[in-house]
Amino acid sequence: MKGSLCHELETGLPAADVWEVYGSLLLGQLITRLLPDILSKVEVVNGDGGVGTVLLYTFLPGIAGLSYQREKFIKVDHRNFVKEALVVEGGFLDLGFLSYLLRFEIIDADKGSIIRSTVEYEVGDDSSDTASLASTSILACVAKAIIKHIKVQKSNEQTPKQAS
Repeated sequence: MKGSLCHELETGLPAADVWEVYGSLLLGQLITRLLPDILSKVEVVNGDGGVGTVLLYTFLPGIAGLSYQREKFIKVDHRNFVKEALVVEGGFLDLGFLSYLLRFEIIDADKGSIIRSTVEYEVGDDSSDTASLASTSILACVAKAIIKHIKVQKSNEQTPKQAS
């Protein structure tokens, strides 16, 4: 059985500004700093942020029964602002999923952009309980935290320096 879930968040920011984070390794670096109650560590196992890059996520105890997860970037499209990562070890695979794919799309919109976070998964036909564990809640938290971070950074850049 296959399924998918999607979460969208309007950012109020230009798509290119959001993609600077989502399209690079900066996303993993920021997640542990901005959401320390979810992830304790994100490590680059292999790669430079392009297709083939493998990341190792270490979750804090108690996060949906997850301890770690390895993801491999299978698509990084800088022109269309799309990144796909496939879980290749641990994490959702340990929970019984046959496959678990994360897709991030940064979409131009009238007032900025939209972050569309999608989860596509597959479970055995008799595993409807497993399918119920699929969620975009962590991705929604990540999107909100990243947008807040970018807005603070932009605000700090625009604030004139005080004369000493």
